[in-house]
Amino acid sequence: MDNNKKAQILSESLLGQKNELLFKFLVIGDFGVGKTSIIKRYAEGTFSSVYKMTIGADFAIKSLMVDENTLVHLQLWDIAGNERFGSLTRVYYKYAVAAAIVFDLSRPETYHSVKKWLSDLRRKVTLQNEEPLPVVILANKGDVNYCNIPNEIVDFCKEQKILNWFITSAKENTNIEAAFECLLQAALHNHIGDKSNTNDIISLKKESKKTSEICCV
Repeated sequence: MDNNKKAQILSESLLGQKNELLFKFLVIGDFGVGKTSIIKRYAEGTFSSVYKMTIGADFAIKSLMVDENTLVHLQLWDIAGNERFGSLTRVYYKYAVAAAIVFDLSRPETYHSVKKWLSDLRRKVTLQNEEPLPVVILANKGDVNYCNIPNEIVDFCKEQKILNWFITSAKENTNIEAAFECLLQAALHNHIGDKSNTNDIISLKKESKKTSEICCV
C-alpha cells in the first residue's frame, strides 16, 4: 500500500460531528537538513538527535482546532532529500496545498539547493486554481550556526513570492510553530476562497484538544 493511500485511510478514520479540513503540507530539502526533526517537533513536541534516514517519504498528522467549530488535520509529508529529481516526487507532491523548503545553516551548499527544490515543486504541483503553492523557507539548525545566513535570502523570497522565511531550530523549538502557522493561515485563506472545494470537509467528534499522531511509512 502506497503512502498516499495510507494517509487517506488514516484521515478517513477520524470521523465525528464538527467541520473538519484536511491539508497536506510538504517538507522538502536536501538530505540531513533536519526535515524529520522539524516535523517531529511540530507534530509530537519532541526532539531526538538520532533519526533514521527517510526512504522515499514519511508523513505525520497533527490535528488542531482553529476555532470552536473547525478542526484541521495537517498531513506533514517528509520527502527524502535524494528524491529531488526522482519521478516519485510528483506522486508525493499530489494534493499538497503548502510547502516548507528547509536548508541547513551549517551547510551552505544546502541553501543553493533551495532554488532547485522550488523549481521542482512549482513544475509538478499547483493549487486547484492553478496558482503556485504557498511556500516558506526554513533556515534550520540556528542553534548550531546562527550567523551563516545568506545575504540574498530576503531578495530571493521577494522575487519568488515566498510567504516568509524563518531561522529555525528543532532542538530548541525555535520558530517551528510560527512557520507552520504561516502556512496554515495561507491554506485556510486559499480554501475559503475556493468555494468549490468541499470534498475534504467531513464530520468530526466534538473534541477541542490539540492532538497529534505520527505514522512512519
